[in-house]
Amino acid sequence: MSQLTRSDLGDLNFFRVIVEAGGFRKAADQLDISPSALSRSMRNLEERQGVRLFHRTNRSIKLTSAGQELLQSVIMGFDTIEAGLEALNRYREHPTGLLKINVLSDAARLVLAPILAKYTEKYPEVRLEIAVQDTVIDIVKDGFDAGIRYGDIVPEDMIALRLCKPLNWIMAASPDYLKHAPELEKPDDLHYHKCIGTRMGNGKIYHWELEKGKEKYVLSTDWTMIVNETILSIEIAQRHGGICYNLENRIADQLAEGSLVRVLPEWGSMGEAFYLYYSNRRQLPKALQALLKLIKTYHFQ
Repeated sequence: MSQLTRSDLGDLNFFRVIVEAGGFRKAADQLDISPSALSRSMRNLEERQGVRLFHRTNRSIKLTSAGQELLQSVIMGFDTIEAGLEALNRYREHPTGLLKINVLSDAARLVLAPILAKYTEKYPEVRLEIAVQDTVIDIVKDGFDAGIRYGDIVPEDMIALRLCKPLNWIMAASPDYLKHAPELEKPDDLHYHKCIGTRMGNGKIYHWELEKGKEKYVLSTDWTMIVNETILSIEIAQRHGGICYNLENRIADQLAEGSLVRVLPEWGSMGEAFYLYYSNRRQLPKALQALLKLIKTYHFQ
């Protein structure tokens, strides 16, 4: 049996990341090395083993039969190694290492922003990397330890942990906009207003869901404008550009200061809570356990 060298171990990990990321360029971004250096490492691995692992084209990669067989062993081996390293945290006073989280912009502001400074103060040996991103991604392929999304868009094969209570969605506009806008007494009247639509992370435009008691209404209209960012919709509404539809907690400050007021305040919609989720192939890392525990102490609504 040939003995593994340091180069073999490093290159085998690169091999795993390339396959999980779906290509050399994405893997290089995750590993913070150049695609050419990564490609060179794979050529060296193939030469040392005397076996071709990839079918390469300009647009994609595909594993050879040998590569497929090696992948299964590599995944099992590194999962075992990572679990062993994570288990060492039991003997440390504080968790260590890099923790990468992919999070929706609303959740970043409402859940993570209030606690990040406290987390780094309590756990200085953990390096945090937070990617704020509303587009739907595969957190495993993109190299993240966990993600935070609304419960209804968490992939079914993930372990999910609820971070807050269901969230209330409301409509709001500036007092000056409402002063000069058409009459607004019922949801149907929204068709005569400047409504700011939202394109979600999956590329679809969200239709406003409204409820009042047992009454339900879904607004699909000719949106005055469509944005894919919460902050922009809020700022447009504050500048009298129309009506926005956002989480109540997200615009709490604007409502308190009066730059925005609720539109049709008896109408709103309770939506999914934020959930933290991670791969079911991994145990919960201690650094992630610590973050989850800290989040729960804040009792986010």
